[in-house]
Amino acid sequence: MIVAIANQKGGVGKTTTAINLAAAAAQRKKRVLLIDLDPQSNSSMSFIDPMQVTAGSYELFTQPDKPVAELVYKTGIESLDLIPARINLAKLEAKLIGDFDAAFRLRDRLKDIESAYDLVLIDTPPTLGMITVNALVAAKYVLIPIQSSYFALEGTDDLLETIEKIRSRPNPDLELLGVLVTLVDKRTALSRDVESHIRNVFGDKTFKTVITRSVRLEEAPAHKLPVTSYAPRSSGAVEYEELAKEVLKRVEKRTTGRRANAA
Repeated sequence: MIVAIANQKGGVGKTTTAINLAAAAAQRKKRVLLIDLDPQSNSSMSFIDPMQVTAGSYELFTQPDKPVAELVYKTGIESLDLIPARINLAKLEAKLIGDFDAAFRLRDRLKDIESAYDLVLIDTPPTLGMITVNALVAAKYVLIPIQSSYFALEGTDDLLETIEKIRSRPNPDLELLGVLVTLVDKRTALSRDVESHIRNVFGDKTFKTVITRSVRLEEAPAHKLPVTSYAPRSSGAVEYEELAKEVLKRVEKRTTGRRANAA
């Protein structure tokens, strides 16, 4: 169960979703690994002190002899582990260009550890570069957060085209797990109209759960806590708990279907 959370457009709630979906799944007794592939390191800083990080996702790509287990950090959430990012990850794109196995680095490395977890979530950078390509090649599923705004679908065609290119050769098993509507303001007609439009475009691929704007969601990272721990009764916590149920249900349903087809 490897899920890449991707959208090359920034500010759509991608990292917020990675943090809180990971925590909500762990609180449902799943063994979860969150991999931070964004050089901004916001997922990492939401759980641990960056000064404590000596190696992380950059070394995951560049030091193949280093055991993956040595790059895994415990978070304050039971059953939730983290491979953190540091600013040096910004240099990775340049190092990967031209390498014959560049797109397969992450997939190959995760083979050593993925069986230890029920769910692996990958927080990708807001680009369609080689780091995001690695996440899509390694993943079984991709989850796309889309902001409920006027320019919501801007750039989505590029992402979907990239996913199809990945499916055509390096990872034919990659599936769109679902589209998540984020930053919804239910008070405005525009927000409701955009949500309706996204559902018309993606149909049943759109998650029933939507993530509304929430002060508690914005405050939680400053306390190095997911919203499910910081404000467990807030709307944000309830919504991410519902999203975790949907995600796990979809993944388990598709995994069961694949096993049945293989049999």
